[in-house]
Amino acid sequence: MDGADQRRTERVILGATITSVVLLAFIAGSISYRHLHLLALRHGESPWTAALLPLSVDGMVLCASMALLADSRRGRRGGVLPWTLLVIGSLASVAANVAVAEPSIIGRAVAAWPAFAMIGGLEMAFRLVRQSVARRLSSEEPTALPEPVSDDDALRADGRPRGRTLQQEAWQWALRNRRPDGTLPRSVDLARKFHRSPRWARLVKSSGLNGTLT
Repeated sequence: MDGADQRRTERVILGATITSVVLLAFIAGSISYRHLHLLALRHGESPWTAALLPLSVDGMVLCASMALLADSRRGRRGGVLPWTLLVIGSLASVAANVAVAEPSIIGRAVAAWPAFAMIGGLEMAFRLVRQSVARRLSSEEPTALPEPVSDDDALRADGRPRGRTLQQEAWQWALRNRRPDGTLPRSVDLARKFHRSPRWARLVKSSGLNGTLT
């Protein structure tokens, strides 16, 4: 199987997994809404608050899931907060399902199952996305860098060495060109911009973070 066929197969598998997770989310959300609505009515909530309460629980699960999916597309596992919200929302759904289920072990297990299936399906989908991102990044060949220039060879127009000034310029450029998540540019990008080695770029970033290039 060549690279194109492999990527096509991976997209099909990923699409099928995400479709299954969406179906699980619809099933679990429908059951959770019905049970939470019934539980709220039983405990004295008005009809309109009982109708809105399930949306707050399932909405939190949805927001946490989208945050985790966005992290997975960047190759990360996700932060503590979205995972915490996902677990709390899922546990609230499980608790509501169990509370209104038939008072037997089998009845409560059947009522709680959709939420557990939802969490498992989400984690499998996130893992596939992370693996896909990792394979894509590993297959990208790095662009060849220009030949590094030493600080002694970098001169101003008047012939004076500009090593320290160049480091300050590089640090200011790095601050102006942060990545979407707020982190500094990659060392390889900084090195390419100023025709230096990645090691020089790492030293610039380290010095800038330590406050010695201000």
